Amino acid sequence: MPRLLHPNAAHVADILISRGHHGVVVTSPEPTASADAVAESLGVAVGALVESQVFLLDDDPVLLLVSAAHHVNLDATGKRLDGTLTEAPLDLIAHCTGQPIDSVAPVGHPTNLPTFVDVALAQFPELWAAAGHPNARFRTTSAELLRITAGLAVDVT
Repeated sequence: MPRLLHPNAAHVADILISRGHHGVVVTSPEPTASADAVAESLGVAVGALVESQVFLLDDDPVLLLVSAAHHVNLDATGKRLDGTLTEAPLDLIAHCTGQPIDSVAPVGHPTNLPTFVDVALAQFPELWAAAGHPNARFRTTSAELLRITAGLAVDVT
């Protein structure tokens, strides 16, 4: 019997399809504990994993889609975005995304988050992003992420 998608992952798949993505979400039997383990299970470099991170730009929440190979430089990225970038409180992330903190997808949130896509992701022909649940991911590209999120490319280092 096939496994059913978790409702969060099914919602993400529906949003992906509505935005012209194939909507295929891949699941694993168990959550994967680290970016290294996820990359190994998918057969890709850690840098090809997309981490969806919510920050505050001044006082407004924004979504940064970041390569798992590095961390966001808050000062430099804030300057590039013409504001002050700070980490968002966990309760705000949960409220803005409606998804588990460690499994936030680039799409499918109850609020419209301005989105910025890490330019480092463009070096990988194939990317994998969370699909709203710890066991769920979907394949995409940097160009597709920019399109499906109406995002803007930014250097986050």
